[in-house]
Amino acid sequence: MPELPEVEIVCRGLALKLEGRRFRRVIQRRPDLRFPLPERFAQRLEGRRVVRVGRRAKFILIYLDDDNVVLAHLGMTGSMIVGAAPFASLDAHDHLVFETDDGTAIRFNDARRFGFMDLVAQSDLERHRLLAGLGPEPLGNEFNGPVLAAALAGKKTPIKSALVDQRVVAGIGNIYASESLFHAGISPLRLARTVQGERAERLATAVKRVLGKAIAAGGSSLRDFVQTNGELGYFQHHWAVYDREGQRCPGCDCGVKASRIRRIVQSGRSTFYCPKRQR
Repeated sequence: MPELPEVEIVCRGLALKLEGRRFRRVIQRRPDLRFPLPERFAQRLEGRRVVRVGRRAKFILIYLDDDNVVLAHLGMTGSMIVGAAPFASLDAHDHLVFETDDGTAIRFNDARRFGFMDLVAQSDLERHRLLAGLGPEPLGNEFNGPVLAAALAGKKTPIKSALVDQRVVAGIGNIYASESLFHAGISPLRLARTVQGERAERLATAVKRVLGKAIAAGGSSLRDFVQTNGELGYFQHHWAVYDREGQRCPGCDCGVKASRIRRIVQSGRSTFYCPKRQR
């Protein structure tokens, strides 16, 4: 599933093409995605001007001039591809097409249909069931070591499990949790409540740095993720530990086979770490 960097990149690509434009036509090719689409979804969007495109956690937010917001999630396989209207042909999994007044077209493709879209009044956005209770944005000024330490205090779960808890910090998933813990030198097995003080500061700094570098590299294309121009991301070539089981980690002398990058399963997801470097 796309994590914060991938969603941020999609939002930036959409912002370049959508902000200030009107939806001339919206083609809705099915009544539902993961959930049913809002009633008269396409008709309610046509003629509306996009004020801005934003992001909250792993959600895309398209703010409209009638004070409604399109709340979208890419799911496991969703993508937003920009082209010129009209598209010469549509794939079976192109479920929605958004055409703007300058001839731009954006198609939402989702083979597995785990993605979804909703239309929410801006005044109700923070109370939406999918957004209420989310933790701070890790790239914002409101996220730092003391904030992270306070969120982890008393938690008996492993720090890796806590870091992907969207109530602790928004937008981090499996890949970037493993990478951030490596760069902070913290074992994914350490109890979350013990990540306090200097450890929490190291981890918050690592999270910001890893996410920033991932965004600069166009995100990670593990399976299905592509940018809005159809290009792959490249951060997977810079992973330190994720999907590197049995290899040496960068900047570490873990040459002994028993100390090389290990893979374990936590909460049903793969975790990768260096047992020598991470404590």
